[in-house]
Amino acid sequence: MLHGDEAIQALRAALEASPDNLTLRRHLGDLLLRVGRAEEAIEIFRAGLAQAADARELKVGLAQAFYQAGKQSHALVIVEEFLKRPDTPAAIYLLHARLLLQEGNAERAVRQYKRAIEADPGAADEELAERLGAGSEPDDEVDNGRIRMGIGGDSTPGPELQMERPKITFADVGGMESVKEEIRLKIIHPLTHRELYEAYGKPIGGGILMYGPPGCGKTHLSRATAGEIRASFLVVGINDVLDMWLGNSERNLHQVFEQARRSRPCVLFFDEVDALGASRSDLRGSAGRQVVNQFLAELDGAKASNDGVLILAATNAPWHLDSAFRRPGRFDRILFVPPPDTTARAEVLRVLCRGKPVSDLDYDRLAKTTENFSGADLKAVVDMAIEDKLREAMKAGTPSPLTTKDLAAAAKKVQPSTREWFSTARNYAVYANQGGLYDDVLKYLRLT
Repeated sequence: MLHGDEAIQALRAALEASPDNLTLRRHLGDLLLRVGRAEEAIEIFRAGLAQAADARELKVGLAQAFYQAGKQSHALVIVEEFLKRPDTPAAIYLLHARLLLQEGNAERAVRQYKRAIEADPGAADEELAERLGAGSEPDDEVDNGRIRMGIGGDSTPGPELQMERPKITFADVGGMESVKEEIRLKIIHPLTHRELYEAYGKPIGGGILMYGPPGCGKTHLSRATAGEIRASFLVVGINDVLDMWLGNSERNLHQVFEQARRSRPCVLFFDEVDALGASRSDLRGSAGRQVVNQFLAELDGAKASNDGVLILAATNAPWHLDSAFRRPGRFDRILFVPPPDTTARAEVLRVLCRGKPVSDLDYDRLAKTTENFSGADLKAVVDMAIEDKLREAMKAGTPSPLTTKDLAAAAKKVQPSTREWFSTARNYAVYANQGGLYDDVLKYLRLT
């Protein structure tokens, strides 16, 4: 019996011989998930859905892969689509329970977990059931998602996040010139021209919200912003804040801001901010609303000044963000980060190939053949080309440089990941564009 990498290689070989075999594709994706290779599984499932958009098992697999990769908002989009159907599979109920638990909505998570068990008793997960208190004993701390009277939450202080000192700058970010200029105006110039801003009574701080398709460099740009001004950099994910115990999520969020205030100047970056700042009208439980309220209070600096704390946030789903975050003094700059254009793609490829053995690469030609590719897609192209060259080097015994032909061949194997996002964004831009929030999306799609 084959195990681990051998089994994966065998399935990949079989899939190359029979690329339309969706069953093989699902088996390969599942195996990649079992060994913790979620990003590879995402590509396998996406490629299958490009062939058969309604393949139910592949959609379930993609949602599970997103969750394992830490892309909760992506997973939730697929889960919500399934929940509208009468034949929701047990795996989706189970995944929804995990997502709800991460949001701090334990009671609803219990209901979804029980639905999963009703649909398929084999879906039972002992560890998740214990965390939820589903089927709890009289002395357990958690009873069906509720903390028992007299027990209270976990009062231990949350751990401090690791503070970074990025060495990259805007020179390491290909393209995105208009976004860089907005960040210079809002974040960099107030620090480098402090006296001028103080003369106008302009506080040094504030927030910028970046939205757009995944993989277009929002996180990389935020890290480069901190490097540009030699500031501390603190990355905050939803797992760093959300907690199943009542009140702990709000406390964790406060501690994050306090850590940033102690390290000013500091760039505080919230990834997938829509998971922390979801629209309160969409939240059924009070726990999620309290987290949003705490977030807004911290942004306002209600109890402590945010002067010198520079807040950047990124989201792939701005339509899920509470509208209160867009008020002046909070995220008062909202920037659309599109896929790189032709010039920017050439620059991104130059950055990605820097320090690698290359031979007369025609970056402009490659840029023209990778329309709609995100920065992450271009990185996948370079990585795939390098892997192919390594295979050749192993056989020949001598390495050879990357060529235009190598990268062009790799680009044909990569599907642009931005199309899926734009199919959703287009509907919001056309039908829910109150206040012109998505005007930039309409311009990009040439719908205005």
